Amino acid sequence: MAQSRTDIVILGGGHNGLVCAFYLARAGLKVTVLERRGVVGGAAVTEEFHPGFRNSTASYTVSLLNPRVIADMELPRHGLRVVERRAANFLPFDDGRYLLTGEGRTQPEVAKFSTRDAERLPDYEARLETVAAILRDLILTTPPNVVEGGWLAALPEMLKAASLGRRVAGLGLAAQRDLLDLFAKSAGDWLDGWFESDPIKALFGFDSVVGNYASPYTPGSAYVLLHHVFGEVNGKKGAWGHAIGGMGAITQAMAAACAEQGVDIRLDAPVAEVLTERGRAVGAVTESGEVIRARAVVSNLHPRLLFDRLVDPAVVPADFTERMSRYASGSGTFRMNVALSELPRFTALPEPGDHLTAGIIIAPTLAYMDRAHAEARLNGWSSKPIVEMLIPSTLDDSLAPAGQHVASLFCQHVSPDLADEHRDTVADLMIETVDAHAPGFKASVVGRLALGPRDLERRFGLIGGDIFHGRLTLDQLFSARPVLGHADHRMPLPGLYLCGSGAHPGGGVTGAPGHNAARAVLKDLKPG
Repeated sequence: MAQSRTDIVILGGGHNGLVCAFYLARAGLKVTVLERRGVVGGAAVTEEFHPGFRNSTASYTVSLLNPRVIADMELPRHGLRVVERRAANFLPFDDGRYLLTGEGRTQPEVAKFSTRDAERLPDYEARLETVAAILRDLILTTPPNVVEGGWLAALPEMLKAASLGRRVAGLGLAAQRDLLDLFAKSAGDWLDGWFESDPIKALFGFDSVVGNYASPYTPGSAYVLLHHVFGEVNGKKGAWGHAIGGMGAITQAMAAACAEQGVDIRLDAPVAEVLTERGRAVGAVTESGEVIRARAVVSNLHPRLLFDRLVDPAVVPADFTERMSRYASGSGTFRMNVALSELPRFTALPEPGDHLTAGIIIAPTLAYMDRAHAEARLNGWSSKPIVEMLIPSTLDDSLAPAGQHVASLFCQHVSPDLADEHRDTVADLMIETVDAHAPGFKASVVGRLALGPRDLERRFGLIGGDIFHGRLTLDQLFSARPVLGHADHRMPLPGLYLCGSGAHPGGGVTGAPGHNAARAVLKDLKPG
């Protein structure tokens, strides 16, 4: 078998793998990235899905990408340009009314439904931002890790926990209570305590079910809401935007930054196993039989994919293996791209305008979302699904032929085990759901790509279609991500590290897990 040597071999060329590779190579290490597909980027890719029409295939919008990662990798110099939506969100309702939010818009729009809610909105946003700011500061830090080996081994983690405790104590009692609520409560209970009108609760509650196979009244869903407000676009906190050229523009810029540092990125190079010797990870074996020996192995894969398929269970503690088998991963996400002959005309707002650059949310109430989840659990999908549609070609004319458009449909809820034979039925339903609010939309669809949870698993390694590499529940967050005792990116097999979204701080196109994992590797493995 062919053999080669490197300092670090990274499994998977998704965005976190590229970020980790960049930092390790910049520090002087020789880095090889092995990517299964013929394109770099993992779930953050732009692909042609219909002749002449390109779009982001899985991840589809920008906000959570960390500013330090952008700056360190000099992504704008490598071609990345992100533009902000001209409006944030557009919610059309069955009665012909609508809610259109964004800078300078939200409060007067909410007042159409409730003056009380409009008056409460600034306080709500300020208190949510207070908590988000603390957690935003923790994104690029490694959580306190539970360790064995006596007080000497535990001392650094105790100091880290004490430092975190001081930061939380500095919030003040009211903000500490909000922090507890947002980690433990349901989004529905949290929002019901703030507002009285359905539209504003639906606007915020939608974030709690994105990629989360749950009701907005499921305990812990308030954290998923919070997770989606960490981000920013071009320095504007909480904003969402579009990468010109689609999400693949992000990972192509990252790949260029890596190449500049000498990273060897190999495409069409699926990994068959993690090579171990004397109880340590020492490289990887590709499906073609090539052996790449390394001083350390860093995985960007879903943690269950890593340990179920690539690591010999005999070299991992039995308790870890058992807990990893129960690691919860499954999303109600059904992802579609559609090619459009023309822009949709919504009954609530029929003329073209800023609302078509927004996240268009079809989910009018928390009760609607709750029923959608219940019906999906009972029948496999909801007859009245939750749909968010973006039309990125309103901001980026490179994605479609002149005068035509592409739309991303990010849909909830379907069963994570949705059978392939139901894919077209569900895809038809999603299009009809939009058509009910924008008559003529169905007739304007000239091509489509539909990906259910199983498709997302096969194509991108997202177990159960889970866009976060594992559910964002309290037992799988912070010091417990992916498993208590391994929050520091070091896996129970020495020499093996986790840099993907299964590590802190979790999913989304952030680059943070890759950044943090590189720091752990560099601490253990000095260049040279």
